[in-house]
This record gives sequence, structure tokens and C-alpha cells, in this order.
Amino acid sequence: MHPPITGRTRLYGLVGDPLTAAKSPQLLNQLFIEQRADAVCIPFGVKAEGLSAFVAGARAIGNLSGMLVTMPHKQRMLAFVDELHPTASRVGALNVIRCEEDGRWVGAIFDGVGCVLGMQWEGNHPANRSVLLVGAGGAGRAIAFAVAAAGARTLTISDVDAHRAGDLAKSVAAETGCITHAGPPDPHGFEIVINATPLGMNRNDAMPVNPERLAPGTVVVDIINAPEPTPLRRAAHARGCRTQDGGPMHEGQALHALRFLGFDYRPAGRSAPDDALLFAPAKDASP
Repeated sequence: MHPPITGRTRLYGLVGDPLTAAKSPQLLNQLFIEQRADAVCIPFGVKAEGLSAFVAGARAIGNLSGMLVTMPHKQRMLAFVDELHPTASRVGALNVIRCEEDGRWVGAIFDGVGCVLGMQWEGNHPANRSVLLVGAGGAGRAIAFAVAAAGARTLTISDVDAHRAGDLAKSVAAETGCITHAGPPDPHGFEIVINATPLGMNRNDAMPVNPERLAPGTVVVDIINAPEPTPLRRAAHARGCRTQDGGPMHEGQALHALRFLGFDYRPAGRSAPDDALLFAPAKDASP
């Protein structure tokens, strides 16, 4: 059972909309129980148009110690923090906020390094492989930098907004040295395909890529964390591909985020991360 809520209990929150499939509150509260921390995590369902009002109220809560941030606020929340961790500065988005005792909010994002760590845990390390990344939003931007820093041989970024994909590709190439460019969402010829779009969250969504263009043996990573395989994963499996769901990425980013918030956390049976991947350019990364 969770320890009783007291007048000294520290508050942590998950901010986003929708949150019906969110697993972070369960993970944090279980960690608090295990570490006997006088803390609790609660979901804050905040729509896009209500973010400013939410922040104004949250700033007045003296025992708010941190927040995890998810869609649709990862980029919008940048305007409301006082300081950016290098990960957030580079990516232009955040997914965790540490509320300091002096009132400052520090934002960071660990989606990218969490994704790479999860891929490494599952034996799908992107080092020395050709990668197609579909989606250049908040999570996609973080994954692009992290995959390049992890030593991908080449990285192609596809997005419905071609200009956004092109700008991201230029930024990743300039910072990491990885051969990176924008292109169509054609998975043919790639060793790893990563879906970083919301496509697949709903049963009637279109496919992010044409599964018939997937070659057997291709690694298909769908970052959507759902109890059932997404249509993309089912189709890829039928083509003889190796697939990975969003669970390992969720565990990986949680490990980094909780360390950022001051908690020692490692999923059972998982290896420690290489913290150098938070900043290292591709030429310095190793398999």
C-alpha cells in the first residue's frame, strides 16, 4: 500500500491529454513505495488551450517537485520553464521538469536516449545501421539526435511537413556528423524503421509506412506503448520483420527522467545506460 499522504508529501505529476493509456503514475508510485519516499504522482489532464492557466496555478504549489510532460505539450512547455537541460536545448522540446527549491523549473527530454537505450536492451542497437525515422515532432526530434549520436550509419527523416523534416535533418547532421537527410516514408532498403508518429494509436489510423515495402529481417520499432500490437507491428511481423513496441523506450526514458528527478531507478534485468549518449556525436559512439 502507498504510504499515507502527509503535509510534507512531495507532488509529482504527469501533464498531457489524453492520459487514459499513461503508465507513468503507476511506475512512479510503485517506485515511491519501494524507496519509502513521502511522494505521490498524479495525472493532470490538461488540454492544449489550458496549458498557460495550468502553469500559473502549478507555479503556486510549493510542494510540487517535478512533472513528466507528454503530448501535446512537449514543445509548448518550453516557454514556461526557467532553464533547459542540454537535451531540451538541442531538441527543442521537453518531457520532464524538475522544480527546484528556489522556484526555478528546469526542463529536459529523454525520449531519444530512452528510445536508444530500449533498442539496445532489445538487441536492436542503431549503431552502424541505416535508419528511417518517420515523424519529426517532439519525440521524433529527440530520437533523431539520439539515434545519430548512438552511431547510426545513415539517418533518413520523414514527416508530413517536409520543411520540418529537412530542418531537423540539417540540425542533426551539423551537430552529430551523422549522414542525415530528409526523405519519403519508404522503408525499402533500411535496416531499422522507427515510427515516431501517433499513427497506430487508433484502430482506423493509416499506416506510417507501406508494410509491403519492408524486407524480411528489418527491425521495426513502433514507439506507441499499447497493450496490443499496432497494425504496423502486426504487418511487419507477417513480413518476417523483427518488431519492438514502445515498452522498452518507456522504461528507458523513465530511467533517465527519474535520475534527473533524483531517484535511483533501473528496470529489473536491464543494464545501466551509457550516459555519454546524452551528448556524444556519432563519430564518438560505439556499438
